[in-house]
Amino acid sequence: MTPAILAILLGAVGLAAGSFLGLVSLRLPRGEGVVAGRSRCAGCGATLAPWRLVPVLSYLASRGRCAGCGAPIPRRYPLMELAAAGVGVWSALSQPTVAAAVLTALLGWQLLLIAVIDAEHFRLPDRLTLPLLATGGLAAVLLGRTAPLDALIGAAVGFAGLWLLALAYRSLRGREGLGDGDPVLLAAGGAWVGWIGLPSVLLWAAAAGLSLVAARLLTGRRVSGGDRLPFGPFLAAGIWLTWLIGPLGL
Repeated sequence: MTPAILAILLGAVGLAAGSFLGLVSLRLPRGEGVVAGRSRCAGCGATLAPWRLVPVLSYLASRGRCAGCGAPIPRRYPLMELAAAGVGVWSALSQPTVAAAVLTALLGWQLLLIAVIDAEHFRLPDRLTLPLLATGGLAAVLLGRTAPLDALIGAAVGFAGLWLLALAYRSLRGREGLGDGDPVLLAAGGAWVGWIGLPSVLLWAAAAGLSLVAARLLTGRRVSGGDRLPFGPFLAAGIWLTWLIGPLGL
């Protein structure tokens, strides 16, 4: 299969995956079921017709509003659909084999959902981070890019490192500095990139976080030590870039 054809296929799958991820990103934080139940309009509760579930095109055709009640359709749906499609295309064009491309896309889609939920709710549910840990182990077994032992060590070191850092911060400052889900997310990242990739994950995450702080300062927004910032999106970016580029300096 040529990279172009694979990119088209994974891009199309990404559109469908992004539609599902958009739904999950709304339902999961509310404690609602994410599999059972048909999609409905949040305004009038009407069940959506199949053609209104076509990624991106249905949003454009309805001009972003429910045909029944006129309620606006959350823009997260087309945005996440396009983002997931981009992840699929990127994965296809960056990986040497079909298996590697599929698993890379799976990594990207999982990280996208995790980043969105943590950015909006300051939560990293185990229902999302533990499957990421499992797929990291699967990638280590199937691809051979990260040795299974390195993946296991990476998961253990990633979890222990952030857990101890959070414990030290709490002891010194008397308040929480990291959420309970951050060590699990870094453990999942360690399973994907191995222990040798963990410093790169943290460097990319720190760079992303500092870039956001710099952007806030440049736009005139106040920044203080008491501001809350979700660390999950930055860790997700670090895991993604380390998986694609490899450990920095190697």
